[in-house]
Amino acid sequence: MLRDLVFTLRHSEVGALVGPSGCGKTTTLRIVAGLDRDFEGTIQRPPAGKLGMVFQDPRLLPWRTVEENVRLVAPGIAETELTALFAVLELDAHRAHFPGELSLGLARRVALARAFAVEPDLLLLDEPFVSLDQALAVRMREQLVGLVEERAMTTLLVTHDLEEAVRLADRVFLLSARPAKIVAEIPLATPRRERSEVEVAAMLADLSRRVNGGPAA
Repeated sequence: MLRDLVFTLRHSEVGALVGPSGCGKTTTLRIVAGLDRDFEGTIQRPPAGKLGMVFQDPRLLPWRTVEENVRLVAPGIAETELTALFAVLELDAHRAHFPGELSLGLARRVALARAFAVEPDLLLLDEPFVSLDQALAVRMREQLVGLVEERAMTTLLVTHDLEEAVRLADRVFLLSARPAKIVAEIPLATPRRERSEVEVAAMLADLSRRVNGGPAA
């Protein structure tokens, strides 16, 4: 359940929704995507903009290859663009594989490729790296940052991982328990590429205090 939930993302900004399990983060994402229409209020997306979405479950069609899954949503993508995207996500060797032949990490990369292939103006990510081991999650975060910065798209991320929020976002929206509302909007002023490990640790400590009900740093 959501109540009085109001926020805005600037062009090419990355926002992260953080809050207790079951508070409505995924519901918020589905409302923004237009998949859930059972709500009162208004949503303003980029006019005539394209939408890309990555769900918690990769949701690949099992009877289609990796390349076919991506081309299905972006039939007009140029071969050079698709090859470059597969190279960034390290999927070159898996173009002809079927989803059942992929590890979870590879399947999540294909889901990312599918979302980026449409060249979205608005990218929605619902815990895209959940259940991955730490090393792979770190690599995929780096790949995501590169793609988002290269294509300058507005991005809204749902995550339960506070470090992921701090490393990926420009602003963090902290949600309360149900009925969810935004209880804190936390700008991360230093650009992602310029954040030192000391700054990341300080941001993470501040966010952890807020999540656990403590005062801001």
